[in-house]
Amino acid sequence: MKIGIIGGGLTGLVAAHALLPENEIDLFEKMPYLGGCLSSYKIDEYWIERYYHHCFSDDNSLFALIGELGLKDHLEWRRGTTGYFAGGTIYPLSTPMEILKYPELSLLDKARLALFTFRAKRIDITSLDDVPADLYIINTLGKNIYYSFFEPLLKSKFGEHRNVVSAAWLLSRVAIRSNRGISGERLGYLRGGFHILVDSLEQSIESQGGKIHKHHKVTAVKPGNNGWELDGSVYDAIISTIPPQELTRIGGPDMPTIPYQGAACLALGVKREVTEGIYWLNMKDPAPYGAVVAHTNFIPSERYGEHIVYLASYFSGTIQADLSERMIDDFCSRFSVMRDEITWHRLAVDPFAGPIYTTGYRSLIPAYEQNGIYIAGMFSSPNYPERSMEGSIRAGYEVAKCVTAEKTHGKP
Repeated sequence: MKIGIIGGGLTGLVAAHALLPENEIDLFEKMPYLGGCLSSYKIDEYWIERYYHHCFSDDNSLFALIGELGLKDHLEWRRGTTGYFAGGTIYPLSTPMEILKYPELSLLDKARLALFTFRAKRIDITSLDDVPADLYIINTLGKNIYYSFFEPLLKSKFGEHRNVVSAAWLLSRVAIRSNRGISGERLGYLRGGFHILVDSLEQSIESQGGKIHKHHKVTAVKPGNNGWELDGSVYDAIISTIPPQELTRIGGPDMPTIPYQGAACLALGVKREVTEGIYWLNMKDPAPYGAVVAHTNFIPSERYGEHIVYLASYFSGTIQADLSERMIDDFCSRFSVMRDEITWHRLAVDPFAGPIYTTGYRSLIPAYEQNGIYIAGMFSSPNYPERSMEGSIRAGYEVAKCVTAEKTHGKP
């Protein structure tokens, strides 16, 4: 079969990898690089992700792919620490003792929160899809726990949309991050950066005869006599990994709109450590970013020769033209950093960075096959109720299997 794939993010790359060498593959990516949100910058002598990344201990599809590509020796496990910036103060919240010292919660609040976290993996999240996260936490744990602990998490992830997010997403987030020891969370990373995973997939595809077309934005798809046309070329099957509404816009089947939000992530090279050893710092205080992610409090700074910090912000619509400067000014003022201590900065902006898991989102998840065209990505069922590398990889494999099965049985 001749198969066209729209999008060179993780799902598109995995689908192409899975369908080769038995099929003829053309993969189209609008950017001059592959990986989507998993893509990386080359800074001097090292690579660093455009958007902060780590993996979790139960990401089995990711680990299988890493092993298949010969990258198993690159996988390492590190300690991820967390905290909140509240009232102008950094509060570490990684260990039981640090949580006990957190002044924003009473002892009773902390006991309730600990029990809730312990039980999170056993709660049926499908029953919570229609329940707003804020109301669920307020009704279950009280207002103080919501405003002092959970609202900063929701704000850092969804910004102005935090009040429409479902409790299903929040519970899955709590459950997946409950893999903690007494010193912090166990998180995974690829030594050298996740760019080596993207590069290995690219090499695998091309070595098996697949063709990758970078800097090619697909502008038109339409049904043909013997398949689908993609920018004028006929294919037996098309897999689209872009948001369903974007596929509809360029001629694909009419599908419900999936609520998406954009991400603006400012990466900084800094001469010194600034978050008191904390990897992930949620901002409870108002700021032009929702979280400060100190990558080199997760991966040793010696590998880069400097410290690397991300300032993460989510948005809908368009971003302000001066957002980068506003972020830097606030960061410097809030963390007592001089401008000449910042060695470089890069702003990554993606208007479709990920779905917003609103109440009722589960009913919007589309099937892989849509009127003879195939779709998969962050919006697919393996990425519900939280998107991840694991979910995107599973979606890539599942849509590839769906294409193969449909064609094997002679279906269009």
